[in-house]
Amino acid sequence: MSGDQDTLYKQAEAEFAPAIARLARAMERDKEKARELEQDIHCELWRSFARFDGKCALSTWVYRVAHNVAASHIGSAIRRPDAVPLEEIRDLPVVGGAEEQAAENHAIARVHTLIRQLPAVDAQVILLWLEGQSGKAIAEITGLNLSAINVRIHRIKHVLTKEFQTFEDAGGPHD
Repeated sequence: MSGDQDTLYKQAEAEFAPAIARLARAMERDKEKARELEQDIHCELWRSFARFDGKCALSTWVYRVAHNVAASHIGSAIRRPDAVPLEEIRDLPVVGGAEEQAAENHAIARVHTLIRQLPAVDAQVILLWLEGQSGKAIAEITGLNLSAINVRIHRIKHVLTKEFQTFEDAGGPHD
């Protein structure tokens, strides 16, 4: 265990713990499994700082590790339904009753549900974008080129907008 490893982990935890928690909740619908994923990310993050050479920003390293762990988690989850291509997503599952949740929480839950239906790479890209990462940073984290990132963000935003508009036009939850 190196002091640098501990220091880097503590710095990353202080700065990125909320983002890691949001990533875990967005990638895993079961609260307990989301918490397990969050812990797995933290464990791998600590281990990874033994290899951190400072050639990229701390944020890039943290997001890269977090998204790799999340992608591995998704890949190994047998119970997950097959991913649905963006063009085939028709209905957003309804999460809870409108009376039971505040509108903001309801919208966030719906977005998380939709994100979980996306192919893993698309889910990673949009989650990083929602965390405020630039296209360049997302490209560095995911290994995709900047053009591909911009296209994916545009397509996913279009799908999300369309789904929310359809939902509002229908006057609320629909089947």
